[in-house]
Amino acid sequence: MSNSIKPNLKTEIFPVALVAITFAAAFYFYAHFPARVPTHWDFSGQVNGWSSAVSAAFSIPIMLAVFYLFFLALPLLDPKKERYAEFRRAYHIFKGAIIFFLSFIYFLASLNGLGYDVPIGFYTPIMVGVLFMIMGNYMGKFKSNWFIGVRTPWTLSSEEVWNKTNRLAGKMFIFGGIAMIAEAFLPLFLKLPVFIVIIVSVAAVPIVYSYLLFRKKTDQNNNP
Repeated sequence: MSNSIKPNLKTEIFPVALVAITFAAAFYFYAHFPARVPTHWDFSGQVNGWSSAVSAAFSIPIMLAVFYLFFLALPLLDPKKERYAEFRRAYHIFKGAIIFFLSFIYFLASLNGLGYDVPIGFYTPIMVGVLFMIMGNYMGKFKSNWFIGVRTPWTLSSEEVWNKTNRLAGKMFIFGGIAMIAEAFLPLFLKLPVFIVIIVSVAAVPIVYSYLLFRKKTDQNNNP
């Protein structure tokens, strides 16, 4: 099978370095973690989930490695693999952003596990917001495929619907990212409702839009 976006040193050095760094750090964290490590926090920043030292140290690095290999495999597995060459740069940036986000959260959580009082509940929505903005900036560049972008029956049935829907989704992700960053500074009682509104809006609006756009296009074709 041919890979339309063959990996090379320039495209892979950043994500590979991040995965390697997290694995190297995992051995340090494992050696210094207590037997019971905080690994989950609520919206107020209070710990509500714990893991063993080995799980807290190695779960995320292993997940990062799996994600990275998954991203390498997608262009080979996708029936529309030839389209990936049309958004090669956006795909590599998207891959790097996901790996960086998970690595950052891993180090925040691990510092807490070592006893440092890092306000993970404050930094996490900011990082999610930055990730959303990066994704939004490149989402409109994705071409029709089965794995990346807004994939609905209607976008996959029409190139025009795909392009317009993913451009709208890109704007929604950017606005959602800005809102997510602002959410970090809101009073506690507003954090969860605002978070839900952001996620639902970013996810639902492009789906509904793709359906309406497809219906409109179908009606125009049937009634010229």
